[in-house]
Amino acid sequence: MSAEQIVTNPSLIDIAVLDDDIDFLTYVEDFLKDEGLYRVRTFDKPDTLFDSADDHRPDIVLLDMKMGEVRGDKVLEQLVTRYPGICVIIVTGYPSLEDMRATFRMKVFDYLAKPFSLAQLRQSLSNAVEQFGLGRTLPDRLREKLGHRIRILRAERDWSLKDLALSSKLSVSQISSIERGANLPSIESLLAISRAFGLKPSEILASIEF
Repeated sequence: MSAEQIVTNPSLIDIAVLDDDIDFLTYVEDFLKDEGLYRVRTFDKPDTLFDSADDHRPDIVLLDMKMGEVRGDKVLEQLVTRYPGICVIIVTGYPSLEDMRATFRMKVFDYLAKPFSLAQLRQSLSNAVEQFGLGRTLPDRLREKLGHRIRILRAERDWSLKDLALSSKLSVSQISSIERGANLPSIESLLAISRAFGLKPSEILASIEF
């Protein structure tokens, strides 16, 4: 599947599945496609996953932890390093408390032990979609992330909305709508807010990992 094909329907949530069990890949792919919410790419080798993800980063990765000589923890380490903030759900036929703790330290979203029910997988994905704000358009996600970041910067300075309004020379209602993600700031508004925080607009944009 090419990057061009992947983006034809941006409302679908992109899921990559890495597992050396071909039957499992087929089973999961059929289920997820039938759900009608997901675009699915399946891989039985890490290299093919990374090649595809470099072209188009997936929203969620379902990752097997034991694939022959391939160590899932090493693949996980590469995933979180190459794609910061990516949502990873572990799917493993060899669950252990030690492995679970280790993966959660690496900020995986969930850990599912095989065999799991389709209801469990559906619920895990639903929770991930909600927590990561997936399935919304890029402008919607940008508004939310930028608004949240501005609210955090204001809170770090213990400023009220009025304080930021006075410093940026914008109205309280303007700033409130930006922080709530209702409106995307204009270039002029973002510049004014950035200056109020003593930052460059590029620094604020870089910090939201969008």
